[in-house]
Amino acid sequence: MILNAFSKYLQERNDDIINNRTTTMKLLCEWIRLIIAKNPENNVDKIVQKEIMLTENKDGSFVIVGNSKSGRVLVKALYNFALSYESYIMSKWLSDKKPDDFTNR
Repeated sequence: MILNAFSKYLQERNDDIINNRTTTMKLLCEWIRLIIAKNPENNVDKIVQKEIMLTENKDGSFVIVGNSKSGRVLVKALYNFALSYESYIMSKWLSDKKPDDFTNR
């Protein structure tokens, strides 16, 4: 249910990922920040708000922390999903490329 909601968010941003404007890790932080900032509308919002904490470092990078054991499992699942989604998108993009496409002319 939570991975499905995050997956939909990523799908909406496919072009940004493909065109290298953002990464799935940045989108994960953005999605969590959006969920945490709003009033909970459904069970996904409630669970994310209860189980995950998002903090920002002084340098502007984010740290995602699980508030409990189940929260840490959720964070790990979201992290792994984001990485695998980015890998999937890039492999699709590479599928029709040839080595000559990457040489400087």
